[in-house]
Amino acid sequence: MHTIDMDLVEMTLDVMKYTIDRISNLSPEMGAPKSETELFNMVGETVTAEGIGGENALQLFRDVLVKATVPIDHPRHLAFVPAAPTRAAIMFDLVTSASSIHGAYWMEGAGGIFCENQAMKWLVSLTGLPEGAFGVFTSGGTAANLSAMVAARENWRNRDSQNVGKKALMLTSHGAHSSIQAMAKVIDADVVMIDCEEENLSGRELQNAINELEAKDRSRLFAVVATGGTTNAGIIDELDTIADICEKENVWFHVDCAYGGGALAAPSVRHLFNGVERADSITIDPHKWLFSPYDCGAVIYKDLELAKKAHSQKGAYLEIFKDEGAQGFNPADYQIQLTRRVRGMPLWFSLAMHGTNKYREAIETGISLAQIAEKKIANRENLELVRPASLSVVLFRRKGWSPDEYRDWTYKNHREGLALVTPTTWKKETVIRFCFINPDTTEEDIDMILDTLE
Repeated sequence: MHTIDMDLVEMTLDVMKYTIDRISNLSPEMGAPKSETELFNMVGETVTAEGIGGENALQLFRDVLVKATVPIDHPRHLAFVPAAPTRAAIMFDLVTSASSIHGAYWMEGAGGIFCENQAMKWLVSLTGLPEGAFGVFTSGGTAANLSAMVAARENWRNRDSQNVGKKALMLTSHGAHSSIQAMAKVIDADVVMIDCEEENLSGRELQNAINELEAKDRSRLFAVVATGGTTNAGIIDELDTIADICEKENVWFHVDCAYGGGALAAPSVRHLFNGVERADSITIDPHKWLFSPYDCGAVIYKDLELAKKAHSQKGAYLEIFKDEGAQGFNPADYQIQLTRRVRGMPLWFSLAMHGTNKYREAIETGISLAQIAEKKIANRENLELVRPASLSVVLFRRKGWSPDEYRDWTYKNHREGLALVTPTTWKKETVIRFCFINPDTTEEDIDMILDTLE
């Protein structure tokens, strides 16, 4: 398997040809899933004792299996939070894998970690956090949120020995991403969800929620999680007033900007994030709105040492990494993973190639597309906006439709290869949701989708 022969050379050329064709394809096919039974009937058993050969395996993938997937960078993929990695980032993802760099410790991965840190330096600059703040790349927002909350909880326990062994409690709003509650289960912490009078959490509501806690629960409070751009609607909490309360109450302030973090680079909306620079930790997903390939999240800390105290691992075979001869930045010390690929390298290469100005322009395009869609929706009699566009998200309804009609419309468009746009729920009502990430999406794409709602 590890021998270099002519078969390997030919396979490499085939893989590169597929990659070049895919990267240069301006209109990728909108694939659709098939059942496992259907796929098995089409390709058969692929993992066998003798192997089926690289050429055969690649052909099955190219001709059958990839067509049962939806390309996240399709310009009419407006569901969930799509992605649109730059071609430079995609190409360098190949380089990242081919280079076989272990990105946990400087001793092994110094050059790759240096690349990551260059990209991280720019991310940190977007937040406005004070000097000394820094972060690491993770597998995504869930791992970043989890890493931040472990650091927050350990800081809370280290501050007061009475907190050791006590079940911790955090506060967040109903608009927070589902990963917050999932992550709380992992660390066995309780979550109190705050009902918001308006659409975003304010400092006043946070203070009221803290005041309503019983004394025994107040003693368990270790963190507040605010959201810098909700996934469902692009709503940003009142970060500045929340920061005031967290400082007053001496509680860790975490801001989940997994989706919205890219907008920190957009001058048109940067003011909406005022207060994020006072956070103790921040999550940003470059694989969402910073045009990186999956998987690439990031967690940033105001005080790296607090994260290191929580995450640095010890083991006989790891001690060499602490030696003076191996000194350098060790990403494994600041998040939950030990083994890690240098997943920030594609982002670094794309930033280095294109410059940050082009990133800003591409992000502003997503915001502009949401505003364009908002106007088009308002001008159609059969459609109605649910709320104003926020960041790159637009929520609207098709007048008179039932939840089943929204669902059937989604499947019809997907089946016909037109678009992937899915419904969501807003204040218990089924509505349509657009999320614009891809700067290659056009006004014509928007019109094409809206026309199917006639």
